[in-house]
Amino acid sequence: MNEMITAALYQERRLALMEQMDEKSVVLLFSGKTIMRSADEEYPFSVDRSFYYLCGIDRADMVLLMHNLQGEVKSELFIPPYDAELAKWVGPRMKEEEAMEISGVDAVYPIEQLKEHLHDKIVYHRDGCPLTFGLDLWKYRVDQDDTPAHAFAAYVRHQYPDCWISDIYDRLVALRIVKSKAEIACMRKAQQTTKQAIEELMAYAKPGVNERALEGAFDFALAKQGVKEHAFPSIVAGGARATTLHYSDNDQIVKDGELVLLDLGSTHQHYCADISRTFPVNGKFTPRQKELYELVLEIQEKIIHTAKAGMELRDLQNMVIRHYEENLHRLGLDRNGKQVADYYWHGVSHHLGLDTHDISLRNEQVLEPGMVITVEPGIYVEEEGIGIRIEDDILITETGAIDLSEGILKSVEEIESFMAKAKKEA
Repeated sequence: MNEMITAALYQERRLALMEQMDEKSVVLLFSGKTIMRSADEEYPFSVDRSFYYLCGIDRADMVLLMHNLQGEVKSELFIPPYDAELAKWVGPRMKEEEAMEISGVDAVYPIEQLKEHLHDKIVYHRDGCPLTFGLDLWKYRVDQDDTPAHAFAAYVRHQYPDCWISDIYDRLVALRIVKSKAEIACMRKAQQTTKQAIEELMAYAKPGVNERALEGAFDFALAKQGVKEHAFPSIVAGGARATTLHYSDNDQIVKDGELVLLDLGSTHQHYCADISRTFPVNGKFTPRQKELYELVLEIQEKIIHTAKAGMELRDLQNMVIRHYEENLHRLGLDRNGKQVADYYWHGVSHHLGLDTHDISLRNEQVLEPGMVITVEPGIYVEEEGIGIRIEDDILITETGAIDLSEGILKSVEEIESFMAKAKKEA
Protein backbone atom coordinates (compact mmCIF):
# COMPACT_ATOMS: atom_id res chain seq x y z
CA MET A 1 0.00 0.00 0.00
CA ASN A 2 3.05 2.31 -0.09
CA GLU A 3 2.77 2.80 -3.85
CA MET A 4 1.77 6.36 -4.74
CA ILE A 5 0.44 7.93 -7.91
CA THR A 6 2.82 10.87 -8.41
CA ALA A 7 3.53 13.59 -10.96
CA ALA A 8 6.37 11.42 -12.27
CA LEU A 9 3.87 8.62 -13.03
CA TYR A 10 1.60 11.04 -14.91
CA GLN A 11 4.65 12.12 -16.94
CA GLU A 12 5.41 8.47 -17.79
CA ARG A 13 1.82 7.91 -18.91
CA ARG A 14 1.85 10.96 -21.17
CA LEU A 15 5.14 9.89 -22.71
CA ALA A 16 3.76 6.38 -23.31
CA LEU A 17 0.71 7.84 -25.07
CA MET A 18 2.73 10.15 -27.28
CA GLU A 19 5.06 7.31 -28.25
CA GLN A 20 2.02 5.74 -29.92
CA MET A 21 1.35 8.88 -31.98
CA ASP A 22 2.82 9.86 -35.35
CA GLU A 23 5.29 12.71 -35.68
CA LYS A 24 3.75 16.17 -35.68
CA SER A 25 0.87 15.11 -33.45
CA VAL A 26 -1.04 17.20 -30.95
CA VAL A 27 -3.21 15.37 -28.41
CA LEU A 28 -5.92 17.08 -26.38
CA LEU A 29 -7.85 15.67 -23.42
CA PHE A 30 -10.72 17.64 -21.86
CA SER A 31 -11.58 17.41 -18.16
CA GLY A 32 -15.27 17.99 -18.86
CA LYS A 33 -17.85 20.63 -17.99
CA THR A 34 -20.40 21.06 -15.28
CA ILE A 35 -23.97 20.49 -16.47
CA MET A 36 -26.90 22.56 -15.27
CA ARG A 37 -29.66 20.54 -13.62
CA SER A 38 -32.42 23.04 -12.83
CA ALA A 39 -32.54 26.76 -12.08
CA ASP A 40 -29.09 27.60 -10.68
CA GLU A 41 -28.21 24.05 -9.59
CA GLU A 42 -25.60 21.91 -11.32
CA TYR A 43 -25.21 18.15 -11.49
CA PRO A 44 -22.22 16.90 -9.49
CA PHE A 45 -19.12 17.19 -11.66
CA SER A 46 -17.41 13.96 -12.76
CA VAL A 47 -14.01 14.36 -14.38
CA ASP A 48 -13.16 12.65 -17.66
CA ARG A 49 -11.23 9.60 -16.48
CA SER A 50 -8.61 9.63 -19.24
CA PHE A 51 -7.85 13.30 -18.55
CA TYR A 52 -7.47 12.39 -14.88
CA TYR A 53 -5.33 9.35 -15.74
CA LEU A 54 -2.84 11.57 -17.58
CA CYS A 55 -2.57 14.48 -15.14
CA GLY A 56 -4.26 13.65 -11.83
CA ILE A 57 -6.41 16.79 -11.69
CA ASP A 58 -10.11 16.62 -10.82
CA ARG A 59 -11.47 19.99 -11.97
CA ALA A 60 -13.87 21.16 -14.67
CA ASP A 61 -13.12 23.28 -17.74
CA MET A 62 -9.48 22.26 -18.19
CA VAL A 63 -7.60 20.99 -21.23
CA LEU A 64 -4.45 18.88 -21.31
CA LEU A 65 -2.40 19.41 -24.47
CA MET A 66 0.51 17.14 -25.43
CA HIS A 67 2.67 17.38 -28.53
CA ASN A 68 5.88 16.04 -30.07
CA LEU A 69 6.54 18.87 -32.51
CA GLN A 70 10.20 19.57 -31.74
CA GLY A 71 11.35 15.99 -31.38
CA GLU A 72 10.42 15.74 -27.70
CA VAL A 73 7.16 15.35 -25.83
CA LYS A 74 5.81 18.47 -24.14
CA SER A 75 2.69 18.77 -21.97
CA GLU A 76 0.70 21.90 -21.24
CA LEU A 77 -2.38 22.50 -19.10
CA PHE A 78 -4.94 25.17 -19.85
CA ILE A 79 -7.00 26.09 -16.79
CA PRO A 80 -9.57 28.71 -15.77
CA PRO A 81 -8.01 31.83 -14.21
CA TYR A 82 -8.05 32.36 -10.48
CA ASP A 83 -11.05 34.47 -9.46
CA ALA A 84 -10.88 35.93 -5.95
CA GLU A 85 -14.51 37.09 -6.00
CA LEU A 86 -15.85 33.71 -7.17
CA ALA A 87 -13.77 32.01 -4.47
CA LYS A 88 -15.94 33.69 -1.81
CA TRP A 89 -18.94 31.77 -3.12
CA VAL A 90 -17.71 28.38 -4.29
CA GLY A 91 -14.11 28.15 -3.12
CA PRO A 92 -10.91 28.94 -5.01
CA ARG A 93 -10.07 27.64 -8.43
CA MET A 94 -6.81 25.82 -8.84
CA LYS A 95 -3.77 28.05 -9.20
CA GLU A 96 -1.11 27.46 -11.85
CA GLU A 97 1.57 26.34 -9.39
CA GLU A 98 -0.79 23.78 -7.82
CA ALA A 99 -1.72 22.36 -11.22
CA MET A 100 1.95 22.14 -12.13
CA GLU A 101 2.85 20.33 -8.90
CA ILE A 102 0.10 17.72 -9.21
CA SER A 103 0.48 16.96 -12.90
CA GLY A 104 4.16 17.57 -13.63
CA VAL A 105 3.33 19.31 -16.93
CA ASP A 106 5.84 21.60 -18.61
CA ALA A 107 3.65 24.70 -18.53
CA VAL A 108 0.27 25.98 -17.36
CA TYR A 109 -1.68 28.69 -19.19
CA PRO A 110 -5.08 30.39 -18.91
CA ILE A 111 -7.77 28.49 -20.80
CA GLU A 112 -8.50 31.59 -22.90
CA GLN A 113 -5.12 31.17 -24.60
CA LEU A 114 -5.75 27.62 -25.88
CA LYS A 115 -6.90 28.47 -29.40
CA GLU A 116 -4.13 31.04 -29.86
CA HIS A 117 -1.49 28.50 -28.78
CA LEU A 118 -2.89 25.93 -31.20
CA HIS A 119 -3.02 28.43 -34.03
CA ASP A 120 0.64 29.30 -33.49
CA LYS A 121 1.61 25.62 -33.59
CA ILE A 122 -0.37 25.01 -36.78
CA VAL A 123 1.10 28.02 -38.54
CA TYR A 124 4.66 27.29 -37.41
CA HIS A 125 4.49 23.69 -38.65
CA ARG A 126 2.68 24.35 -41.94
CA ASP A 127 5.33 22.82 -44.18
CA GLY A 128 3.40 20.46 -46.43
CA CYS A 129 2.78 17.83 -43.74
CA PRO A 130 -0.34 18.70 -41.76
CA LEU A 131 -0.63 18.30 -38.02
CA THR A 132 -2.62 15.41 -36.58
CA PHE A 133 -4.96 16.17 -33.70
CA GLY A 134 -5.48 13.19 -31.40
CA LEU A 135 -8.85 13.22 -29.61
CA ASP A 136 -10.93 10.73 -27.65
CA LEU A 137 -14.01 10.54 -29.89
CA TRP A 138 -15.58 7.37 -28.49
CA LYS A 139 -19.33 7.30 -27.82
CA TYR A 140 -21.27 4.67 -25.91
CA ARG A 141 -24.60 5.39 -27.61
CA VAL A 142 -25.46 6.75 -31.04
CA ASP A 143 -27.68 9.44 -29.49
CA GLN A 144 -25.17 10.47 -26.83
CA ASP A 145 -24.47 14.20 -26.58
CA ASP A 146 -21.25 15.48 -28.10
CA THR A 147 -18.32 15.79 -25.73
CA PRO A 148 -15.90 18.76 -25.73
CA ALA A 149 -13.65 16.57 -27.90
CA HIS A 150 -16.35 16.28 -30.57
CA ALA A 151 -16.92 20.03 -30.47
CA PHE A 152 -13.19 20.64 -30.84
CA ALA A 153 -12.95 18.21 -33.77
CA ALA A 154 -15.68 20.19 -35.53
CA TYR A 155 -13.78 23.41 -34.82
CA VAL A 156 -10.56 22.03 -36.32
CA ARG A 157 -12.34 20.70 -39.42
CA HIS A 158 -13.88 24.12 -40.00
CA GLN A 159 -10.90 26.34 -39.18
CA TYR A 160 -8.06 24.11 -40.35
CA PRO A 161 -9.41 21.63 -42.91
CA ASP A 162 -5.89 20.59 -43.93
CA CYS A 163 -5.23 19.14 -40.44
CA TRP A 164 -6.06 15.55 -39.62
CA ILE A 165 -8.22 14.16 -36.82
CA SER A 166 -7.28 10.86 -35.15
CA ASP A 167 -9.42 9.01 -32.61
CA ILE A 168 -7.11 7.90 -29.78
CA TYR A 169 -9.60 5.80 -27.82
CA ASP A 170 -7.76 2.57 -28.65
CA ARG A 171 -4.47 4.09 -27.47
CA LEU A 172 -6.04 5.13 -24.17
CA VAL A 173 -7.40 1.60 -23.74
CA ALA A 174 -3.92 0.15 -24.28
CA LEU A 175 -2.58 2.32 -21.46
CA ARG A 176 -5.41 2.07 -18.94
CA ILE A 177 -6.32 -1.61 -19.26
CA VAL A 178 -3.15 -2.85 -17.50
CA LYS A 179 -2.85 -1.49 -13.97
CA SER A 180 0.31 -0.33 -12.20
CA LYS A 181 1.17 -1.19 -8.60
CA ALA A 182 0.01 2.29 -7.57
CA GLU A 183 -3.36 1.74 -9.24
CA ILE A 184 -3.77 -1.66 -7.57
CA ALA A 185 -3.06 -0.01 -4.21
CA CYS A 186 -5.92 2.43 -4.86
CA MET A 187 -8.23 -0.41 -5.82
CA ARG A 188 -7.33 -2.34 -2.68
CA LYS A 189 -8.26 0.71 -0.61
CA ALA A 190 -11.63 0.85 -2.36
CA GLN A 191 -12.14 -2.83 -1.52
CA GLN A 192 -11.44 -2.19 2.16
CA THR A 193 -13.93 0.64 2.52
CA THR A 194 -16.53 -1.35 0.59
CA LYS A 195 -16.03 -4.35 2.89
CA GLN A 196 -16.63 -2.25 6.00
CA ALA A 197 -19.73 -0.63 4.52
CA ILE A 198 -21.24 -3.96 3.44
CA GLU A 199 -20.84 -5.34 6.94
CA GLU A 200 -22.56 -2.31 8.45
CA LEU A 201 -25.40 -2.65 5.95
CA MET A 202 -25.86 -6.33 6.73
CA ALA A 203 -25.75 -5.71 10.47
CA TYR A 204 -28.57 -3.18 10.06
CA ALA A 205 -30.74 -5.52 7.95
CA LYS A 206 -33.89 -7.15 9.34
CA PRO A 207 -37.29 -8.19 7.99
CA GLY A 208 -39.48 -5.20 7.17
CA VAL A 209 -36.56 -2.92 6.31
CA ASN A 210 -36.82 -0.66 3.27
CA GLU A 211 -34.25 -1.10 0.53
CA ARG A 212 -33.59 2.64 0.75
CA ALA A 213 -32.64 2.31 4.41
CA LEU A 214 -30.15 -0.44 3.54
CA GLU A 215 -28.69 1.78 0.83
CA GLY A 216 -28.48 4.58 3.38
CA ALA A 217 -26.64 2.35 5.83
CA PHE A 218 -24.06 1.62 3.14
CA ASP A 219 -23.74 5.30 2.21
CA PHE A 220 -23.31 6.35 5.85
CA ALA A 221 -20.70 3.68 6.44
CA LEU A 222 -18.68 4.99 3.49
CA ALA A 223 -19.09 8.59 4.65
CA LYS A 224 -17.72 7.68 8.07
CA GLN A 225 -14.62 6.37 6.31
CA GLY A 226 -14.20 9.65 4.43
CA VAL A 227 -15.39 8.27 1.09
CA LYS A 228 -17.11 10.86 -1.08
CA GLU A 229 -17.72 8.97 -4.31
CA HIS A 230 -19.47 5.71 -5.15
CA ALA A 231 -18.26 3.61 -8.07
CA PHE A 232 -21.84 3.61 -9.45
CA PRO A 233 -25.41 3.97 -8.12
CA SER A 234 -26.02 1.17 -5.64
CA ILE A 235 -28.38 -1.70 -6.39
CA VAL A 236 -30.29 -2.98 -3.33
CA ALA A 237 -32.93 -5.46 -4.48
CA GLY A 238 -35.09 -7.60 -2.24
CA GLY A 239 -36.99 -10.72 -3.28
CA ALA A 240 -38.12 -10.99 -6.90
CA ARG A 241 -36.78 -7.50 -7.65
CA ALA A 242 -33.31 -9.06 -7.64
CA THR A 243 -34.18 -10.76 -10.93
CA THR A 244 -34.00 -7.35 -12.63
CA LEU A 245 -30.33 -7.00 -13.44
CA HIS A 246 -29.99 -3.24 -12.99
CA TYR A 247 -32.85 -2.64 -10.56
CA SER A 248 -32.52 0.95 -9.35
CA ASP A 249 -35.68 1.96 -7.47
CA ASN A 250 -34.35 0.74 -4.09
CA ASP A 251 -37.61 1.75 -2.38
CA GLN A 252 -39.49 -1.43 -1.43
CA ILE A 253 -39.88 -3.31 1.85
CA VAL A 254 -37.87 -6.52 2.15
CA LYS A 255 -40.06 -9.23 3.67
CA ASP A 256 -39.13 -11.97 6.09
CA GLY A 257 -37.71 -14.95 4.19
CA GLU A 258 -36.52 -12.92 1.20
CA LEU A 259 -32.98 -12.53 -0.09
CA VAL A 260 -31.36 -9.14 -0.66
CA LEU A 261 -29.06 -8.70 -3.65
CA LEU A 262 -26.44 -5.94 -3.35
CA ASP A 263 -24.36 -4.57 -6.20
CA LEU A 264 -22.31 -1.61 -5.03
CA GLY A 265 -18.83 -0.25 -4.53
CA SER A 266 -16.59 2.43 -3.13
CA THR A 267 -13.78 4.33 -4.84
CA HIS A 268 -10.36 5.64 -3.91
CA GLN A 269 -8.87 8.37 -6.10
CA HIS A 270 -11.59 7.40 -8.60
CA TYR A 271 -10.43 3.75 -8.74
CA CYS A 272 -13.44 1.49 -8.30
CA ALA A 273 -14.55 -1.53 -6.36
CA ASP A 274 -17.50 -3.48 -7.79
CA ILE A 275 -18.94 -6.02 -5.35
CA SER A 276 -22.15 -8.07 -5.36
CA ARG A 277 -23.43 -10.00 -2.39
CA THR A 278 -26.72 -11.81 -1.72
CA PHE A 279 -27.93 -12.54 1.80
CA PRO A 280 -31.14 -13.46 3.66
CA VAL A 281 -32.69 -10.43 5.34
CA ASN A 282 -33.59 -12.54 8.39
CA GLY A 283 -30.09 -13.99 8.60
CA LYS A 284 -30.90 -17.57 7.60
CA PHE A 285 -30.96 -19.12 4.11
CA THR A 286 -33.84 -21.47 3.31
CA PRO A 287 -32.76 -24.88 1.92
CA ARG A 288 -33.78 -23.77 -1.60
CA GLN A 289 -32.01 -20.44 -1.33
CA LYS A 290 -28.91 -22.18 -0.04
CA GLU A 291 -28.69 -24.72 -2.89
CA LEU A 292 -29.09 -22.01 -5.53
CA TYR A 293 -26.62 -19.75 -3.74
CA GLU A 294 -24.01 -22.48 -3.50
CA LEU A 295 -24.49 -23.27 -7.21
CA VAL A 296 -23.43 -19.69 -8.00
CA LEU A 297 -20.69 -19.58 -5.36
CA GLU A 298 -19.12 -22.82 -6.61
CA ILE A 299 -18.55 -21.54 -10.13
CA GLN A 300 -17.55 -18.08 -8.91
CA GLU A 301 -14.76 -19.51 -6.78
CA LYS A 302 -13.73 -21.92 -9.55
CA ILE A 303 -13.25 -19.01 -11.94
CA ILE A 304 -11.24 -17.04 -9.38
CA HIS A 305 -8.95 -20.05 -8.90
CA THR A 306 -8.70 -20.75 -12.66
CA ALA A 307 -8.35 -17.34 -14.32
CA LYS A 308 -4.86 -16.37 -15.47
CA ALA A 309 -3.00 -14.58 -18.23
CA GLY A 310 -3.57 -16.04 -21.69
CA MET A 311 -7.18 -17.01 -21.06
CA GLU A 312 -10.01 -15.16 -22.73
CA LEU A 313 -13.06 -13.60 -21.12
CA ARG A 314 -15.26 -15.95 -23.14
CA ASP A 315 -13.43 -18.92 -21.57
CA LEU A 316 -14.69 -17.73 -18.18
CA GLN A 317 -18.20 -17.19 -19.51
CA ASN A 318 -18.29 -20.68 -21.01
CA MET A 319 -17.25 -22.14 -17.65
CA VAL A 320 -20.36 -20.61 -16.07
CA ILE A 321 -22.68 -21.83 -18.81
CA ARG A 322 -21.31 -25.40 -18.67
CA HIS A 323 -21.61 -25.43 -14.88
CA TYR A 324 -25.26 -24.40 -15.04
CA GLU A 325 -26.02 -26.84 -17.86
CA GLU A 326 -24.66 -29.67 -15.73
CA ASN A 327 -26.86 -28.71 -12.77
CA LEU A 328 -30.07 -27.44 -14.34
CA HIS A 329 -31.88 -30.78 -14.08
CA ARG A 330 -30.69 -31.49 -10.54
CA LEU A 331 -32.12 -28.16 -9.39
CA GLY A 332 -35.43 -28.63 -11.24
CA LEU A 333 -34.79 -25.66 -13.50
CA ASP A 334 -35.20 -27.43 -16.83
CA ARG A 335 -38.98 -27.63 -16.66
CA ASN A 336 -41.04 -26.52 -19.66
CA GLY A 337 -38.01 -26.54 -21.90
CA LYS A 338 -36.16 -23.84 -20.02
CA GLN A 339 -32.43 -23.49 -20.57
CA VAL A 340 -29.51 -21.66 -18.98
CA ALA A 341 -30.28 -18.46 -20.92
CA ASP A 342 -33.63 -18.27 -19.11
CA TYR A 343 -31.81 -17.89 -15.78
CA TYR A 344 -28.50 -16.25 -16.68
CA TRP A 345 -28.15 -13.66 -19.42
CA HIS A 346 -25.16 -11.44 -18.66
CA GLY A 347 -21.41 -11.75 -18.91
CA VAL A 348 -19.37 -13.05 -16.01
CA SER A 349 -16.61 -10.44 -16.30
CA HIS A 350 -15.76 -6.91 -17.30
CA HIS A 351 -12.66 -4.78 -16.86
CA LEU A 352 -12.44 -2.58 -13.77
CA GLY A 353 -10.42 0.54 -13.03
CA LEU A 354 -11.10 4.28 -13.15
CA ASP A 355 -14.50 3.35 -14.59
CA THR A 356 -16.62 0.55 -13.19
CA HIS A 357 -16.98 -0.83 -16.70
CA ASP A 358 -13.45 0.20 -17.59
CA ILE A 359 -12.62 1.14 -21.14
CA SER A 360 -11.82 -1.80 -23.40
CA LEU A 361 -12.12 -2.93 -26.99
CA ARG A 362 -14.15 -5.81 -28.40
CA ASN A 363 -10.99 -7.68 -29.29
CA GLU A 364 -9.50 -6.95 -25.86
CA GLN A 365 -10.50 -10.42 -24.68
CA VAL A 366 -7.18 -12.07 -23.87
CA LEU A 367 -6.21 -11.59 -20.23
CA GLU A 368 -2.81 -10.05 -19.50
CA PRO A 369 -0.88 -9.63 -16.24
CA GLY A 370 -1.99 -6.45 -14.52
CA MET A 371 -5.57 -6.48 -15.77
CA VAL A 372 -8.31 -6.28 -13.16
CA ILE A 373 -11.66 -7.89 -13.95
CA THR A 374 -14.84 -8.75 -12.11
CA VAL A 375 -16.12 -12.29 -11.56
CA GLU A 376 -19.89 -12.10 -11.20
CA PRO A 377 -21.97 -15.16 -12.06
CA GLY A 378 -25.61 -14.97 -11.15
CA ILE A 379 -28.85 -16.91 -11.37
CA TYR A 380 -32.31 -15.37 -11.58
CA VAL A 381 -35.36 -17.55 -10.96
CA GLU A 382 -38.25 -15.16 -11.38
CA GLU A 383 -40.97 -17.70 -10.71
CA GLU A 384 -39.46 -18.38 -7.27
CA GLY A 385 -38.72 -14.75 -6.46
CA ILE A 386 -35.00 -15.47 -6.16
CA GLY A 387 -32.15 -13.50 -7.71
CA ILE A 388 -28.56 -14.28 -6.72
CA ARG A 389 -25.32 -12.64 -7.85
CA ILE A 390 -21.89 -12.95 -6.24
CA GLU A 391 -19.16 -10.63 -7.50
CA ASP A 392 -15.52 -10.14 -6.61
CA ASP A 393 -12.68 -8.27 -8.31
CA ILE A 394 -9.50 -10.10 -9.29
CA LEU A 395 -6.02 -9.12 -10.47
CA ILE A 396 -4.69 -11.25 -13.32
CA THR A 397 -1.12 -12.59 -13.07
CA GLU A 398 0.97 -14.94 -15.21
CA THR A 399 0.20 -17.90 -12.97
CA GLY A 400 -3.28 -17.16 -11.68
CA ALA A 401 -5.44 -14.48 -10.13
CA ILE A 402 -5.31 -12.55 -6.87
CA ASP A 403 -8.70 -11.99 -5.24
CA LEU A 404 -8.71 -8.30 -4.31
CA SER A 405 -12.07 -8.81 -2.56
CA GLU A 406 -10.86 -11.55 -0.25
CA GLY A 407 -12.29 -11.16 3.22
CA ILE A 408 -15.67 -9.74 2.21
CA LEU A 409 -18.35 -12.03 3.67
CA LYS A 410 -19.35 -14.61 1.09
CA SER A 411 -19.96 -18.21 2.18
CA VAL A 412 -23.29 -19.29 3.64
CA GLU A 413 -21.62 -20.01 6.95
CA GLU A 414 -19.85 -16.62 7.09
CA ILE A 415 -23.03 -14.71 6.28
CA GLU A 416 -25.27 -16.58 8.72
CA SER A 417 -22.70 -16.40 11.51
CA PHE A 418 -22.14 -12.66 10.99
CA MET A 419 -25.84 -11.85 10.99
CA ALA A 420 -26.55 -14.01 14.03
CA LYS A 421 -23.82 -12.16 15.93
CA ALA A 422 -25.08 -8.78 14.73
CA LYS A 423 -28.61 -9.65 15.91
CA LYS A 424 -27.31 -10.52 19.39
CA GLU A 425 -25.36 -7.28 19.63
CA ALA A 426 -28.24 -5.12 18.39
